[in-house]
Amino acid sequence: MTQPPKQLIVVGQGAAGLAAALAAAEEARRTGLTLAVTILDKAAEGEAGGNTRSTPSYMRMVALDRVEESFAADMMAATDGRGDRRYFERLAAEAPATMRWIGSHGVEFHKPVYYLAKGPPRIQPVGGGQAIVGALTKAANAAGVTIRYGCTARALAVEGGALHGVEIESGGRTEIVAADAVVLASGGFQGDPARMREHFGPRGETMKLISPGTRFNTGDGIAMARAHGVDVSGQWDGMHCEPIDPRSKNSAPVVLVYPYGVVVDKAGRRFFDEGAGLVHETWEAFARDIQFNRPDGTAFAILDRRLFDIPDWQRATRSEVPPAQADTLEALARAIGVDPAGLAETVARYNAACTGDASRFDAAVCDGLAAAPGLFPPKSNWARAISELPFVAYPLIGAIAYTFGGLATDERARALRSGEPFPGLYAAGEITGHFYGTAPNAVSVLRAFVFGRIAGLEAVSYLRGNG
Repeated sequence: MTQPPKQLIVVGQGAAGLAAALAAAEEARRTGLTLAVTILDKAAEGEAGGNTRSTPSYMRMVALDRVEESFAADMMAATDGRGDRRYFERLAAEAPATMRWIGSHGVEFHKPVYYLAKGPPRIQPVGGGQAIVGALTKAANAAGVTIRYGCTARALAVEGGALHGVEIESGGRTEIVAADAVVLASGGFQGDPARMREHFGPRGETMKLISPGTRFNTGDGIAMARAHGVDVSGQWDGMHCEPIDPRSKNSAPVVLVYPYGVVVDKAGRRFFDEGAGLVHETWEAFARDIQFNRPDGTAFAILDRRLFDIPDWQRATRSEVPPAQADTLEALARAIGVDPAGLAETVARYNAACTGDASRFDAAVCDGLAAAPGLFPPKSNWARAISELPFVAYPLIGAIAYTFGGLATDERARALRSGEPFPGLYAAGEITGHFYGTAPNAVSVLRAFVFGRIAGLEAVSYLRGNG
């Protein structure tokens, strides 16, 4: 008698969900398991893919076949020592094989030129996140994966402690989709104003989302798992955020030239060390400061004509709107809504402290060109006087990409309840809480791929009775 197929439900069609579904379908075929794999995504087909669709998808690898030897240690340092070392060691160990597997499905990788500031080595899919979603969706369809759009997952169906389905809402109707195992890959809670307010305070609910797909990440998967006692992890008031141009209509219109001038508030006053580190080392604290501490949640990067002399300076901004320009600081201040007297005083004080040899200026590295002692806040690198016309300004606000608090999982992507695996339940990507302090640079999509694939393979092993 033919056995009915086992049912695997994957919630979310970003990098983690696509990797999980595709890996499970292929592993089931390889091992002879009759398995039906279904992806549920709350977005319409043309918008599905969550954060992945809009991200440039930089991945922290030396090349397609290796990561830095210090990878796990670097992850522990980035997470203030609070991360799970086994998780990061597994990430490092599996990254090369996972990227080769992704590449085998039509995703081409290259070594990108990263903004302006150098940092850890990175690879990137040609075409970014949109290429990932397109290629892996095509591969998943070819592997027999069913994708249902416009489906909002509401709850896990559990009876007698056993997982047996996912309750969804679609077209105004509620139904339970049968499942023998579930992979949750539906992102964080940044798209839910109430949850943002709960964890970040009143200004949390008004924080701009960095890309259109981010709005679908409303914490549904986290709530579903928590309702059945799944443990949590990560920093609940932690997030990855970046400074963007509020005038722009682009997705993720970051403006990352701020280290090369000064940043002021509406009163024209500086409030942090713009040269404290490479841009990916300062952008989170900076964007968060703008959102939670600056009047109207706005700041302004003030530079001069020499911005345009920096080779390929355009790589440091994805805004399609040109900066404001003027031949006097007063005119610039009035154009951007900053107090003219405050800006003039700030720039004069800053310029007087720029006593170093400006020929040392190097936008790509921490060049050690610091302002003279006594300037407050200090300027630790890239301290050149703002003096050459025209003066230039970009308005900036903070925008959130993803939250850090999420579900606790082990190095096998198994969701944990009271520290033990919840049978048949897995989670991967931004829904999982493995970050503290700051987001390790160029790791988010990489871990989504790696642990999404692991989740799919583990689910098949579980359904075959080996999990």
